[in-house]
Amino acid sequence: MTPDLYDTALAVGGLAALVAAWVPAYTTRRPLSLPVVLVAIGALFFLVPVGFPPPDPRAHLDLTERATELVVIVALMGAGLKIDRPFSWGSWSLTWRMIGIAMPLTIGLTALLGFSVAGLAGASALLLGAVIAPTDPVLASDVQVGEPSLGEDANPDAEDDVRFTLTSEGGLNDALAFPFVYAAIAMADHGADPSGWALEWFAWDLVGRTAIALVVGWIVGRLLGIVAFRPPGRLSALAETPQGFVAIAGTLLAYGATELVQGYGFLAVFVAAVVLRGTERNHEFHADLHAFAEQIENLLVVALLFLLGGALVSGLPGALTWRGAIVSLSLVFVVRPLSGLIALIGSSLASSERAVVAFFGIRGFGSAYYLAYALGASQFSGSDEIWAITALAIVVSIAIHGVGATSAMALVDRTARRKAR
Repeated sequence: MTPDLYDTALAVGGLAALVAAWVPAYTTRRPLSLPVVLVAIGALFFLVPVGFPPPDPRAHLDLTERATELVVIVALMGAGLKIDRPFSWGSWSLTWRMIGIAMPLTIGLTALLGFSVAGLAGASALLLGAVIAPTDPVLASDVQVGEPSLGEDANPDAEDDVRFTLTSEGGLNDALAFPFVYAAIAMADHGADPSGWALEWFAWDLVGRTAIALVVGWIVGRLLGIVAFRPPGRLSALAETPQGFVAIAGTLLAYGATELVQGYGFLAVFVAAVVLRGTERNHEFHADLHAFAEQIENLLVVALLFLLGGALVSGLPGALTWRGAIVSLSLVFVVRPLSGLIALIGSSLASSERAVVAFFGIRGFGSAYYLAYALGASQFSGSDEIWAITALAIVVSIAIHGVGATSAMALVDRTARRKAR
């Protein structure tokens, strides 16, 4: 009797979720990460001829865009809620270095490699740089700050600079990555000559959409803070009857409202989370919100990593050339680390801390989202190779960063103890 595909999918999904809940207890202190395990399980499953259609993101751009979009926005809410450090230009200075210096360098160098080494056309090379440069808020939990510290344990100054920088960088990537995705789309539609589109791109895609996201995110965060902690009149505060799903409600509200007015929804969600976190900073409700967001994120991550493994054995890397592989590996091992080290010159970090921040620019589902979005909006030559280069960068990043995260964070902690003496 042929097994029912739906029932098989339910069973396999349940098994994958169970593995995701159990494996971290084993991998926490070992050079292995949960994403590596889940990708391997997905690859093995789709190698078995059970009749499931191949999960090829190229054939399902809209579904790929929506699935990755959802997991990223949930991860951004969780990231913002667990940041203890209050916002200020000074205390977030390392973040500005990574966003304002490291990311443009990564985009530019990757685009240059895509053009000169992989032979991509100008618009396609720029798109590759834009989609592959952002660090991922989804798969970086091993190098991010932990759960929000509350009550007597609250101490924003105890949040180490390395984990904070990697967390906040992942949250704010959208402020600069998406404008360059739009620049690539404009180049594909109107040609390489910037005289026909650069001014509009700068005024609207770079400045306008970013400003909208910041404003809407701040408004939503403030409204959520009022409803949760200081509602008007005799209305009950949400925090009095903790409902963790409010985190998802806030995520969808911030994202949807911002996208309706054509701002950058990813950026707005993170801003809303940070603003909400700054309201009644020590209240335990933040822990409820973060825990719920994290659980939803974990379930989504299980599914997407499983499908990523399937995509890898179903033809996604098929268009990869040796030149494309050089570009992909260069991004992980050369371009991002070099850009990060340049950005951190003169910072207060020790040399070992700079090295960790520079190297641990994890690639992930955000890149898949940007690529699916762009390819759905315009035509790019060499799109299959862009997918292949991006997929290799994600897989290598998951493997290398996952294996090295435990020892790297141990090094960070030892450095912090030496600095505290």
